[in-house]
Amino acid sequence: MRMKPTFSIVGAGRVGRALGHSLREHGWQVNCVITRSQRTARAAVRVIGDGIACSTLAPELLDSQVVFITTPDGALSSVAAELAARLTRRGGKSWRGRIVLHTSGALDRSVLAPLQKMGAATGSIHPMQSFSSGSVPPLQGVLFGIEGDRRAVAMARRIARDLGGIAAVIPAGRKVAYHTAAVMVAALGMGLLESAIQVLTSAGFTRQLAMQSLLKLMRQMLSDAERKGTRKAWTGPLARGDFATIAAHGRALRKHPREIRAAYEALSRVTVKTLGTHPERVMRELNAALSTRPGGLR
Repeated sequence: MRMKPTFSIVGAGRVGRALGHSLREHGWQVNCVITRSQRTARAAVRVIGDGIACSTLAPELLDSQVVFITTPDGALSSVAAELAARLTRRGGKSWRGRIVLHTSGALDRSVLAPLQKMGAATGSIHPMQSFSSGSVPPLQGVLFGIEGDRRAVAMARRIARDLGGIAAVIPAGRKVAYHTAAVMVAALGMGLLESAIQVLTSAGFTRQLAMQSLLKLMRQMLSDAERKGTRKAWTGPLARGDFATIAAHGRALRKHPREIRAAYEALSRVTVKTLGTHPERVMRELNAALSTRPGGLR
């Protein structure tokens, strides 16, 4: 039986803790867990379930076969440069033979160039999953967007396979588009949910009942989309061509923040463009309906 690799994590925040915890549960061996302070490093180790808590770039990092850099995107370049400068050839060890993977959804392996120049295989692995505070989400069945050089991609594929995920190679030039799609559904979808909650509470609902009702509605929508596809699952006044109701919605949203009204209008238009059968004709009728209220957004 092939031994599982050893790994370390630099910047063990939400993604790093979840990835480390899941890999340890699947038999991978944890080495260093590095964060900005000893306190946060120890907290990360507790979540992961093993590892040496470090608040500095320890030389023991080079004992690992795989190093994950799970810092925010803006810190990746500087962390890679610091790793290359401070840990090269410590105790006769170097980056040659190591695999370094960052977990940014939008950036490619070029931000790890200092480590690549030192002999490391470099790439990225991004689980298309939301990571909220206080929990470690399951990664089974999750799509992992991966890219990098040959050795890094091979290791990223193995990681996804070991965790029960789905590996998808994303060309470096298309990572931003890939990440944009994920953010539209997960991060921006949360703003859409909160906006709908506020509209319901203004109609007299408690926040708890508004949340409960809307989540049930969203689950049904997602279930229908999964079973039927987005076009056949599409419902509502726009799908029926009920523009009088859409105009009434616009009037009802006048007392809400302009951004909520703008979101309703923008989402209506993009839905016509992506799902409508006669988008130009329907768009004219939609625009007419949306402009019937005072202060309509054009």
